[in-house]
Formats: sequence, C-alpha cells, structure tokens
Amino acid sequence: MVDTPGKVTLWGIEVFAAAVEEGSISAAARRLGVSPSSVSQQLSNLEAALGATLLDRGGRPLMVTPAGQLFRARAQAILNEAAEARAELAMRDLARLSRFNLGVIEDFDADVTPALLSGLADDLPATRFLLETGASHRLYDLLEARTLDVIVAADLGPAAEWMEVHPLFEEPFVAAVPKGAVAEGADLLATLQALPLIQYTARHYMGRQIAGHLSRQNLTLSHRFELDSYHAIMAMVAEGAGWTILTPLGFLRAGRFRDRADVLPLPFAPLSRTISLTARREVLLDLPGRVAGRLRPLLADLIVRPALGRMPWLGDSFRVL
Repeated sequence: MVDTPGKVTLWGIEVFAAAVEEGSISAAARRLGVSPSSVSQQLSNLEAALGATLLDRGGRPLMVTPAGQLFRARAQAILNEAAEARAELAMRDLARLSRFNLGVIEDFDADVTPALLSGLADDLPATRFLLETGASHRLYDLLEARTLDVIVAADLGPAAEWMEVHPLFEEPFVAAVPKGAVAEGADLLATLQALPLIQYTARHYMGRQIAGHLSRQNLTLSHRFELDSYHAIMAMVAEGAGWTILTPLGFLRAGRFRDRADVLPLPFAPLSRTISLTARREVLLDLPGRVAGRLRPLLADLIVRPALGRMPWLGDSFRVL
C-alpha cells in the first residue's frame, strides 16, 4: 500500500499502534502481514505528516517519544472509531462485513469451532474469516492488541473496562487417574497422595490456577512432570505414570486415552473455570452477542450433552450459562 507523504492515513495510524504494542519494527510487520521496510516507510510518512518524531527507533525495544505518547491516545480513539464505523455499516447489511478475526481456545477445535465457523459463514457470505487458536492468555493479548475482534477463552480474572464479556460455559476441575487405580470404597485423597501428580504447566494461567488452589488446600503432592499438552498428560496418566488435575473439556479432547483413565471429582474443595466470549466494548455493536447466542446451543449439543452421558455425576457443575 502506497500513501502520499504529508497525509495522515488510517493505515499509518494502525502501523504506528502495532509498532508501539509490539516493541519492534519486525514484530509489527509480522502482525500486520507486511514487510519491515513497509512499516518503516509508513512510520516515516506519519511522522512527516504530523511534523513530530513519534518513535525512537534506535533502541530495542522501540521507545515512544513524548510526542508519540500524546499521539498514542488519539491513535487508539481513531482506530476504535474506525472499527465501530465498519461494524455499524456491517450491521445494516451483514454482507458488507469484509473480515472477522476470531480467537478460540484449542479445547473446541474438534467440534464447536468448525460448527461455529460454518454457521457464521452462512450468515456472512462475503466475509473472510481468520481463526487463531491457542492458550487463553495469548488470545487476550491479541484481542487487546486489536489483532482479533472476538475471542472465546477462559476468564483470567475480573474483566477490564474496555472488555465486553458474554459468559458461555462453566466447568469444574476434575481428577484423571489411571484406569482402576482407585479401588471402590477407597480413600480417594490418600490414593492420589501416593501417586505422582502430572501437572499442567504453570506457564499458563490454568496451571497457576491449579497450583494456587492446591496451595490453599495445604496439599503437598509429589510431582516430576509439568507439561502443556492435554494429550501428553493423558498419555502419561493412561500409562500409569501418575494422575492429573484438568477439566472435563481437557479430558474429552484427549480422546484416544479416555478408555484408559478414570475421571473423578476432586477429593477436596471444588475448583471451576468459566469460558466467555470477549470483545472490545462498543466496537462491534451487537455482533459479539449474536456470536455468543450461536455458540450456546452448540456447546449444549456438542459438549455438555455427550459429556454428561459419560460423566453424569458432573451435574449442574458442567453447564451452559
């Protein structure tokens, strides 16, 4: 994209915001899908148009100048207004929505996400969809950076003021143990304390949530492994290497190990998480609510009903909100 120097363009402002948030020219270029030279040129054009130096590009990370700090707040407001204008036009005629960037946790890859995209494709026939899957904390970062329009992810605490949140689904944490490892009538906690705990990585919010809960219960459990993959964790449980704490969604996702493990309620205070749809407040008008409305019946049909058929003891703790 070529712009005439001396003019402030929306693209130039978007490039500036990406450079500030990413902290480097190359990272901004990767995020925007352009070359580093294009990012540098856009920044030069913007600075020339404004008559001020916005970024000190000599250091790593990029340093925002005092003028850049002043312009940053204006840039954010301009980009939000532009996004809201696009959404308002699209809401009048959904066929006009040109792109929709969606982030979804990997737990829904096999069933919910494909069904959601198929339905949205029918509603928005001219829209190009970009799907990003990953850990919840990463999706929130991409949403805050405006790389994504809407995310479906686990709540990470109280919502920020800029967030619009639609709760979708609640699930408890459970214990997954090797098949037959807990004898009928046995003390579950004592049995688990005699087995190694295979931990979900503390590099992710869910792992820290589990570790914090165990600490609050004053439980010290032996562990040798800390992994970030449901499949790897469940493979080790299935082989009898230990037990783990995860959610029913995590257990169901590691499908080929289901018949070689038992899933049981935690033998101490319960712990749960909420999955929500989150967007930037007042930017996409009622589109996030529409997507949430489409998701809830999918969750009920594709997740909750089959899971309760297998684990009826979950009851109301595993539910659509």
